[in-house]
Amino acid sequence: MIPESFIQDLLARVDIVDLIDGYVRLKKAGANYSACCPFHNEKTPSFTVSPTKQFYHCFGCGAHGTAISFLMEYQGLGFVDAVKELAGKVGMQVPEQERDSRPEERGSLRQLTEIMGRAAQYYKDQLKQSPRAIDYLKGRGLTGEICARFGIGYAPDGWQNLAAIFPDYDAPELAAAGLVIENEQGRRYDRFRDRIMFPIINPKGEVIAFGGRIIGQGEPKYLNSPETPIFEKGREVYGLPQARQTLRQENTVIVVEGYMDVVALAQHGIGNAVATLGTATTPTHVQKLLKQVDRIVYCFDGDNAGRKAAWRALENSLEALADSKSVGFAFLPDPEDPDSYVRQFGKDAFRTLIAQATPLSDFLLRELGQRCDLTSSEGKARLIHEAKPLLGRLPTPLLRLQLVKRLAEASGFSQTEVERLCDIRGYAPPAPPKAPRQPPSLARILLRLVLFDPALARRIPIAALPPGQERGILAVIQERLPALPPRPAYAQLRESLRGHPVEGPLETLAGELLDRELDEEYVATEFAAALARLEEGSQKAAFAALQAKARQFGVAGLSEAEKREYLTLLSQKKDL
Repeated sequence: MIPESFIQDLLARVDIVDLIDGYVRLKKAGANYSACCPFHNEKTPSFTVSPTKQFYHCFGCGAHGTAISFLMEYQGLGFVDAVKELAGKVGMQVPEQERDSRPEERGSLRQLTEIMGRAAQYYKDQLKQSPRAIDYLKGRGLTGEICARFGIGYAPDGWQNLAAIFPDYDAPELAAAGLVIENEQGRRYDRFRDRIMFPIINPKGEVIAFGGRIIGQGEPKYLNSPETPIFEKGREVYGLPQARQTLRQENTVIVVEGYMDVVALAQHGIGNAVATLGTATTPTHVQKLLKQVDRIVYCFDGDNAGRKAAWRALENSLEALADSKSVGFAFLPDPEDPDSYVRQFGKDAFRTLIAQATPLSDFLLRELGQRCDLTSSEGKARLIHEAKPLLGRLPTPLLRLQLVKRLAEASGFSQTEVERLCDIRGYAPPAPPKAPRQPPSLARILLRLVLFDPALARRIPIAALPPGQERGILAVIQERLPALPPRPAYAQLRESLRGHPVEGPLETLAGELLDRELDEEYVATEFAAALARLEEGSQKAAFAALQAKARQFGVAGLSEAEKREYLTLLSQKKDL
């Protein structure tokens, strides 16, 4: 784990404006900077960066966070990797505390990535020495430039070729990395032999696995690395680092089935394709991709296997969808795959195919309709039965409403009946006019001021505040302050609350205050006034309670301490 103190020091040294401007061109807009949001497609800038508060906020999609958050979202990095990336930019060395993991795991991940990197270089060197492998790649229409871009290599035929670069061929790390296999007799041999090698790269640019394609005939056609401590198939996609720039330009990612498909499409100028790694598309894949773009198009063969793969992709896409995102399906004519199609028909034809992809809703209804006899009552009932679990997984109210309407048309049920049968809450009638806006509570005023100067939270008597969300957030902030610098910035406070339940409400409130710039004197004056009102309210409440008790039991019913407090408050009230 990375020490909290280091994260705070890092944020104090980073200028979020300089950081983001290196990825997205920012323009001065009053006290802040603005740009079109890099996290969703828009024409009018709604992405704002505050140099004083050191955070960004998009009023369009709600993206919000610190410099660390930006690298996590923009580059698809995990928290630790984002911190390391940011630290490298300002010349800081990340210290790491010992993790509560097994001893054999500590320090081994870096060793495994180093081993994989050496293996990748070995395979690239071997490709240069293999006319047969070079001829194969040329026959597939690939140039040396595109092979270098994807780091393509060649694993020569033979049993223990990796011994040439790993003298300790029996080292346990080689097996842990998935490079060698050990048979029942204890003899080791290379996993990849006589195969074109496609390195799988993580967001940091490290090789974490390989996919190997056989040259010529043989089975399996593709051989993939097993899951290892540094590689999980359900989380990684092939070609994402190489596609990142094009993804931002196109705002669409094309998901294909094979490594060669990705490389062939890139060779023909279609650089926004990625592939899953010998497994079906998972919800994690979908979530990762929809952080990069607003549209996913699955491109599969048009045969039964391709349609089954497409249906699995649909099922795993449902829960990750948002009304601002879309998923489509493009099916190639038999017997084409993306590689052969783009070589035969060209880039423009392939782009047209992707542009005209079948929307998820159409594909879903078409597939369900083919399973049911819609000319019979039983078939119409089955249609609703099949659709129910799918609708229940959709988090997008607008798309779900459209599907409900179309299911009602196809089944003969009314929209209300479909919603009831599928356990979907119908849409309520328009709400009555809103009551006049109430002024913010004292707790909310204090919380807003704390977001300008978090150190002020130390002086707030939390117990004197009425119960509510703002009181809870202020209590959490007060608890976190001892671990923060004496005068923390909002970004430092925000980062210390990463993953905490108050994170969301805090972001919302900070976004509302983004365009307000208050000087220290104003904040201090307003805070003092708010504390005075809080104290006055506490005194009134205490006086009212004592007065009620005195009326009920007489002054004699008060304790000596209560009598003294009552007289003091009564005197203060008279003075006022």
